Amino acid sequence: MKIKDIEKSLVKEFERIEDIRDFNQKKVLDAFINNRVSPEHFYTVSGYGHDDAGRGVLDKVFAETFKAQKAIVRIHFVSGTHALACAISGNLRYGDKLVSVAGPPYDTMQTVIKSMVEDGIFYEEIPLKNGLEADLELLEKTIDETVTMVLIQRSRGYSLRKSFSIADIEKICRVVKSKNPECICFADNCYGEFVEDREPLEAGADLIAGSLIKNPGGGIVEAGGYIAGREDLVEKAAVRLTAPGIGSEGGAMFNQHRLLFQGLFMAPSVTADAVKSAVLAAKIFEKAGFVSTPKAGEHRTDIIQTIVFNAPEPLKAFCKTIQEMSPVNSHVTPIPDNVPGYDNKVIMAGGTFIEGSTIELSADGPLRPPYAAYMQGGLNYAHVKIVMEKVTSKY
Repeated sequence: MKIKDIEKSLVKEFERIEDIRDFNQKKVLDAFINNRVSPEHFYTVSGYGHDDAGRGVLDKVFAETFKAQKAIVRIHFVSGTHALACAISGNLRYGDKLVSVAGPPYDTMQTVIKSMVEDGIFYEEIPLKNGLEADLELLEKTIDETVTMVLIQRSRGYSLRKSFSIADIEKICRVVKSKNPECICFADNCYGEFVEDREPLEAGADLIAGSLIKNPGGGIVEAGGYIAGREDLVEKAAVRLTAPGIGSEGGAMFNQHRLLFQGLFMAPSVTADAVKSAVLAAKIFEKAGFVSTPKAGEHRTDIIQTIVFNAPEPLKAFCKTIQEMSPVNSHVTPIPDNVPGYDNKVIMAGGTFIEGSTIELSADGPLRPPYAAYMQGGLNYAHVKIVMEKVTSKY
């Protein structure tokens, strides 16, 4: 199996990805220009972080990029799950109802929601249609005036369902709003930023959140997350992150401004390389006879490529190959272990410059049937191509 031959068959797909990259790069550049980003916005402040001009402009750049009324971009979010938890808990009160439109969310969010239910939030899940896609008919029957928020998880998480495209999210939001115009449509945007030429807020979502060590950090942001959308909803989430009376107005950024700006500027190109890497991997595993989704020519809405191994040993072997071809910790062997927020042991391969970064090449999966690997990321396509050459030598 020759990589060069596979690449030739993917020329049109790569051109489509590059067109999206170019569109999104211009969108980000326009946001920088329109908000007059300057060297003084890279300076830091200490203490409470009051009057931080750079932080304020960063929020505005993110807001314009994602077509939001307001955004908060903070290194204080310890993970994407933390940003999601603040967005949900900041906008729900005792007795309110949350509905997940795609069955159970990924494992860490299940833990968050369980805690909210214990505090008096009502919760319901709408099963997937055929186990793969949103059931719009059942959604229409479920949404009424008692539902305060719907959770739309764009990416598949540790499941084999289809990730929700922007068109899918638009359909979901349209159904929800037709039944209850006041219901908050909240989209978990992790792994999806800049993969398409629109974002969920442009498709009817009221609120989005994500992680900065995924797509929008461009592979160089060291920590953090963002929340964007309707101004009142974002501010309520900010209050959950900080405290009433502080909200989005406080929080020293510890000299991270430049990385945050620069990471966003790099994000469309880095994300495009990650998507091209996923397409290449899809084609390779299809040719090797594995069930791998999405297929190489399918529409993509996130950076994740799933490979089903149906047994633990080949899953472990694949992750081992990813690790040994990483720039950091190539000499380390990944072993399945318990991870906070997950019920099963998880194997994680990722010799990344930033711990846990999934815009960098990584692969992981829970040790449970069907023993699927979830590969994502790649700071540059050339690295993933080298790794795939190693992988193809084993199949």
